[in-house]
Amino acid sequence: MKRQFVVFLFRWVLNSLGLWVAVRIFGAGYDHPGTSAVVVEFLVAGLVFSIINSVMRPIVVILSLPAILLTLGLFVLVVNGLMVYISLLITPGISMTFMESILTGILLSLVNYILSATLELHQANKA
Repeated sequence: MKRQFVVFLFRWVLNSLGLWVAVRIFGAGYDHPGTSAVVVEFLVAGLVFSIINSVMRPIVVILSLPAILLTLGLFVLVVNGLMVYISLLITPGISMTFMESILTGILLSLVNYILSATLELHQANKA
């Protein structure tokens, strides 16, 4: 249980950082308040995204399985973008178009893939 919580915290922080990078790269709509407010807003956005990605994504993937199979997996990019878009609709202060959300979803997928691979490698070396 402790390991799962630590992994969730890592994902939360890296998702927050990934969202910040995506907003900086894609120039999405964002109000630039003070520095501490930026950190808090992106930590909240990362938390919302992490929770939505953990809870809603499996359901949406199952429901969109025919489209995923028909497009040979490319529809997963739309699903990832939808998760980002929903997360940013809930989070105040940050807004993106759906296309920017899809690109951000690709970026966050890469971040989560690298984290998962690193954690698996660490676990394998530990054993």
